[in-house]
Amino acid sequence: MATKAKTTKKRRRVQADEKVCIGCKLCEVACIVAHSKSKNIIRAFNEETPRALSRVLVEESKPLTFALQCRHCDDPPCAVACMTGALRKDPETGAVLHDREKCVGCWMCVMVCPYGGIQRDMREGKAASKCDLCLELDEPACVAACPNAALFVVEDED
Repeated sequence: MATKAKTTKKRRRVQADEKVCIGCKLCEVACIVAHSKSKNIIRAFNEETPRALSRVLVEESKPLTFALQCRHCDDPPCAVACMTGALRKDPETGAVLHDREKCVGCWMCVMVCPYGGIQRDMREGKAASKCDLCLELDEPACVAACPNAALFVVEDED
């Protein structure tokens, strides 16, 4: 009788180290460009309307600064609170994904997120906006852009 080897899935999360964050906001810029239509910094900021929304926000309370985004919780309260199913935990990647088409802008996810990682996006209709871990990239754009490695990827095994 053959036994199946247990396959472990790696789930990535972005974490911040506030001790080395200088508040430069390059993570915000990189996120905007990564989620823009053109993927070009000049076009993303000067030509695209509406401009893509950053899914990471730098919080500043000097001398402390840190980047804040979705933590992709193991048991996400936002997905439980979402009445339309627009937020769901992907079993393969562990990412909490948002389907803008299903979102009705009730903001329950914003209210229940313990980290403040979900924003209201009022640009084209009402919808929530949150970090998607840049799953199409090898490394999230915010992490790649951080000059001090204040943002880094942590991989958890399932």
